[in-house]
Amino acid sequence: MKVAVVYKDQTDYTRAVTDFLRDFQHRTGHVLDTIDPDSSEGVLFCNTYGIIEYPTIIATSDDGVMQNTWNGLPLPTISEVSYYVQ
Repeated sequence: MKVAVVYKDQTDYTRAVTDFLRDFQHRTGHVLDTIDPDSSEGVLFCNTYGIIEYPTIIATSDDGVMQNTWNGLPLPTISEVSYYVQ
């Protein structure tokens, strides 16, 4: 499975997301993908999965089927997300 975090840099929630990413890597040893929704790749990704709120954490299967999403703040717990990267 794949997990990605869709967020815009330099916003009021950026600190919460970067702290989550750092803590997630420290506790699990896994690095989550990050996607800028304003990039051409990010626009396509957001349109594909219907993402309109940031930050969004999305878990997909290896074939691209959405498994779970967490939208906005507060962010989910590390335990909730780590299930999808095992």
